[in-house]
Amino acid sequence: MQKLQITGGKKISGTIAISGSKNATLPILAATILTNKKILIKNVPIVRDVETMAALLSTMGSFVKLKKNEKKIEIINKKSLKTFAPYNLLKTMRAGVLVLGPLLAKYGVAKVSLPGGCSIGSRPIDLHLNALKKMGAKIKVKNGYITASAKKGLKGCLIKFPKISVGATENILIAACFSKGKTKLRNCACEPEVEDLIEFLKKLGCKINQVGKRSFDVVGVKKLKSAVHKVIFDRIEAGTYIIATALTNGRLKITNINPKIIHTEIKILTKMNVKIRKRKNFIIVSGFKKIKNVNINTKPYPGFPTDLQAQIMVLMTKADGISTIKENIFENRFMHVSELRRMGAHIEIMGNKAKIFGGKKLNGAELMATDLRASVCLVLAGLISNDKTIVNRIYHLDRGYEKIENKLSKCGVKIKRLK
Repeated sequence: MQKLQITGGKKISGTIAISGSKNATLPILAATILTNKKILIKNVPIVRDVETMAALLSTMGSFVKLKKNEKKIEIINKKSLKTFAPYNLLKTMRAGVLVLGPLLAKYGVAKVSLPGGCSIGSRPIDLHLNALKKMGAKIKVKNGYITASAKKGLKGCLIKFPKISVGATENILIAACFSKGKTKLRNCACEPEVEDLIEFLKKLGCKINQVGKRSFDVVGVKKLKSAVHKVIFDRIEAGTYIIATALTNGRLKITNINPKIIHTEIKILTKMNVKIRKRKNFIIVSGFKKIKNVNINTKPYPGFPTDLQAQIMVLMTKADGISTIKENIFENRFMHVSELRRMGAHIEIMGNKAKIFGGKKLNGAELMATDLRASVCLVLAGLISNDKTIVNRIYHLDRGYEKIENKLSKCGVKIKRLK
């Protein structure tokens, strides 16, 4: 099992180019099921989840060519794909369930394994299944699989999600594009990754109109076109490197981004005394020895993202005074806290709230990652520890961060991968 070894005390200095967004790439790949035309997706991050989704499409019969050096994926589907998504591919990837909507919409049948991924909460797929049922699907869940059918095709209807869900919004948006009539989606997620998916679907010829802040109307179509699409940047990766720079009191130029998309993150980190200069497609981050405490709540976009909660918690251990985090998205996303405590952090958990006492020096330790964002949180903690830190189970990290040790090494961090 591979691990990362980090020696603390090094300032980050240099330039990091942000990769394409994993969370945008995965639903776009799922959406390619709808068309038999040639698709070219650019700016694809070479991470394990993307490779797994590409493998899943290949298993179903798609011609998938992943050009790692060029960060491109070419896809051409056969006239008919297999409608089975097996457990051995979906067990490590939550986003695998996104093939359910397009398979059901195009072929009228689908058998998809219940998804795996990070252990950060229940993240039930009821929102996906209930919406598809409203559209006319018959669904059974048995022996770890979702078996669905819609012999007469999916039908457009009004769907109001009881809570905001990125995955459910994406799945039903894709399905609605190949359904009969108009589907009205309400209380949708409006994350940049959802917007990127919609842009891709429109390039295919799908008819999607935004009719409110969290509302979309989708008119089903029968034929789709070829498309070329460039995936947006990974805003979570960008936020992670901003925090890493602040932690080490370094100076970093972060390129290949749109600062407007991470406005909330920049605003909060600026409050913590991090200096961030914004330009059109890059930012320059400068750390400051004296970090200020702050209180945050994780919220759906445009609020502070839950995917940056673990990372900013490390920065809070360095702040003056007490900071708090209220986690409103996932009920089990403080699993990294026990490992941070082993390093000397003083953190108290009360339900979905964390109280972080700043000014505590962190000690190097051997640590165990529990999920994707916890993995990178422990790497960040290693940057400011007074000794070597070893992070085990970094397969979680490899699911979402492209060549993190290479990017950090080029900016002065002493980090290496161990086998």
